[in-house]
Amino acid sequence: MQKRCRIIYNPTSGREAMKNDLVYILNILERAGYETSAFQTTPEPNSARNEALRVGQAGFNLVIAAGGDGTINEVVNGIAPLKHRPKMGIIPAGTTNDYARALKIPRDDPIAAAKVIAKGKTIKMDIGQANDKYFVNIAGGGLLTELTYGVPSEFKSLFGYLAYLFKGAELLPQIKPIKMHLEYDGGVFNGRASMFFLALTNSVGGFEQLVPDASLDDGKFTLIVVKTSNLMEILQLITMVLNGGKHVKDPRILYVKTSKLIARPVDEKMMINIDGEYGGDAPMVFHDLKQHIEMFANTDQLPDGAISSEQTPAELTASQHFVEEVEDLTGQELKQTKQADSKTED
Repeated sequence: MQKRCRIIYNPTSGREAMKNDLVYILNILERAGYETSAFQTTPEPNSARNEALRVGQAGFNLVIAAGGDGTINEVVNGIAPLKHRPKMGIIPAGTTNDYARALKIPRDDPIAAAKVIAKGKTIKMDIGQANDKYFVNIAGGGLLTELTYGVPSEFKSLFGYLAYLFKGAELLPQIKPIKMHLEYDGGVFNGRASMFFLALTNSVGGFEQLVPDASLDDGKFTLIVVKTSNLMEILQLITMVLNGGKHVKDPRILYVKTSKLIARPVDEKMMINIDGEYGGDAPMVFHDLKQHIEMFANTDQLPDGAISSEQTPAELTASQHFVEEVEDLTGQELKQTKQADSKTED
């Protein structure tokens, strides 16, 4: 029986280039052995999540999230609760694309991203669960929450990651610590902090050194608590992040690995950010679901230590000769196809 693939794409992600490349992406995946169809998300709430749940229940072998981190999060929330989950691929089309960066998937070339899927190499990725919601990259409370909520979607589309930097510079002088109670494996933090992060990958807000020892499949979050709210000290810590991840041993930072976290507010409300969006208020319980979803990734470019445990290499989706043909697809043949399309339009 031929394998089935569903592309769930957000037509408004990033600079809206996905629709132009869709026909070529379908061709690549068909050549890789998948009967492939596409679904365009709608403005209705949970459009991508509901479609991912439907195709998962229908027994599709592969679901692809084509869009930004928000689209990826929705697709994961659609398939994560299922007992039998399809494999998942990513074609970035958003602004920051943190998750694609962590998996070394090309972020500015949807066709090249489709070729990564066609190669057939996968990782069984950890997924986070926060009460009844799931996330793939980060959860947190404090400054991160204010920062991401404060950036209008139009601004993000136009300026990408610069939008976050500009908004962050605006908010830094307003930071104040809040008292929080955090219970993690083997310890408790009970005090004031400007923010906490729970990270699943090494790419958070564009900073690849925020979690320099990140593992993608070990069943552990990286918990980072920023204890200071002093503007100059936070800027100093950011410099340490950029300078090789030297912040991890700084006394102003709590940096630990944990499979679970219970976050409780103490004196005031604490909003929780899940993959860049508002995910509810604390108290909240977080669990790391070890190797929960099998993701296609550019495994040859992953840093040492990113895959911590022995994983059986996935079989290629087609024969080696077939894969080599797919890899060459964006060469002369694709160029000729686009030229032919251009002449047809003329």
